[in-house]
Amino acid sequence: MSPAISNTPEAASFDGQVVLVTGASGGIGSAIAHAFARRGARVVLHYHRGREAAEALRAALPAILDSSEHLCLGADLGDPAAARGLIEEVLERCGGLHVLVNNAGIFETHPPLTSDAATWDEAWRRTLGANLLGPAVLSHGAARHMVEAGGGRIVNITSRGAFRGEPDAPAYGASKAGLNAFGQSLAKALAPHGVFVFSIAPGWVDTDRVAPFVHGEKEDEIRRESPLGRVATPEEVARSVVFLASPGNDSLTGCILDLNGASYLRT
Repeated sequence: MSPAISNTPEAASFDGQVVLVTGASGGIGSAIAHAFARRGARVVLHYHRGREAAEALRAALPAILDSSEHLCLGADLGDPAAARGLIEEVLERCGGLHVLVNNAGIFETHPPLTSDAATWDEAWRRTLGANLLGPAVLSHGAARHMVEAGGGRIVNITSRGAFRGEPDAPAYGASKAGLNAFGQSLAKALAPHGVFVFSIAPGWVDTDRVAPFVHGEKEDEIRRESPLGRVATPEEVARSVVFLASPGNDSLTGCILDLNGASYLRT
């Protein structure tokens, strides 16, 4: 059985702990995986279609402990059976799960006034499946194990779009708002059992996926959104995930951490 999570704030490492990062083959997921691996965790890298990228990432991760064997596992998180199977495989192969990072997500444009019915319906089906149903199924399976094991942490990557709206991708904004609400509901349900749930809502993050925007025609416009004059880096998101997943932050359970460089301020 893998070691239980320490509840002392002095325990800065994740030695021997199992961390599942969904959507690990992308820029944010890769940075999160590296951050945990550097701290001694055994990282399970989930991918959907990016198997080669996930395998390359696995090979590049530092193995701090001799027993640290990072894994790559594929699953379509929009399929509840596949999502539940992913958790079951992690538990079977790793003997436990200490941290779940729900990072995977999709963004599809479907403006309400220019999308036909078929495009609209399919965008909502795919987006809600990947961005909300998948994390819900994964969290359900992970939480039940974590409660039995004595504790754990779940970190959801949501979006600034949950608050400011996404007029060209309303399903995306709705799915991330739902993930925020889901995380807070889960935080209330699980806190008495030593399982803590957090959310991080980034704005623009400098990844390959959004490079055409943040380094394209709208670069100056996007950079001016923040008083920092830049967008966030994947490493900034990763450091925030590690912080929330670390012991000693129990009272932050249910929080939604804005990581958007003050480009959008909630009241």
